[in-house]
Amino acid sequence: MKKTALITGASCGIGYEFAKIFAKNKINVVLVARSKDKLERIKSELEKEYGISAYVYPKDLLADNSAKELFNQLKTDGITVDYLVNNAGFGDNHAYTETEWKTHEDMVKLNVLSLMELCHLFGKEMCERKYGKILNVSSLAAFTGGPYMSVYYATKAFVLSFSEGIAEEFRKSGVTVTCLCPGPTESNFGTVSDFGKSNAFKYLGVAKAKSVAEKGYKAMMRGKSLVYHGFNVKSMAFLTRFSPRSLNTKVSAFMDKH
Repeated sequence: MKKTALITGASCGIGYEFAKIFAKNKINVVLVARSKDKLERIKSELEKEYGISAYVYPKDLLADNSAKELFNQLKTDGITVDYLVNNAGFGDNHAYTETEWKTHEDMVKLNVLSLMELCHLFGKEMCERKYGKILNVSSLAAFTGGPYMSVYYATKAFVLSFSEGIAEEFRKSGVTVTCLCPGPTESNFGTVSDFGKSNAFKYLGVAKAKSVAEKGYKAMMRGKSLVYHGFNVKSMAFLTRFSPRSLNTKVSAFMDKH
């Protein structure tokens, strides 16, 4: 019997690449994003090319009770989730007080609360079955404060800390939790957040979304708790452990500027 992977933010970028990788490996996919039309096109593409079943669940995970509704819909439809990829999220590259409060609030809801709830709902089932794998997409931003993207950096720091914590909790149940930390990546994120014009994109290099997803998938299947994408990202994350936090923040301020 084929296993099934649920991917949030599946309509483009890293999420779309994850969907293709799972499908290529003969794993059915549950595609979650706001755009039904995009998801339907991806469903047709994956089913035709890889012979798997793709299920479309248009859902705005910012909406109240959306995670619980998604979970309940899948239960009603008889779909068991073996792999959960929490990829949905967004950022904003502007000064904190110059950004609308609603943007900050929504960022925390999507990047943190929605991810937490999906891990709670599906993680509990996985632990009861004593099988399952979860991958949470964090970022290089998790390792320091981030002027001009302060809330985004903070949400990704939470994702890293949270993922490492539940990874240890779930370990004895046979469920693994992987945290993926990429740097700048070719995706819709750079355009939406305005981060694509930043110094980080100029000096750190920009990874292909496919490459990031492949790295994450392999680490997830091996049960690794933390994985970086790229030598530059791994090196910078490592250096933050030894340099003063005030210096790390100044470096972030330079990288985030555009």
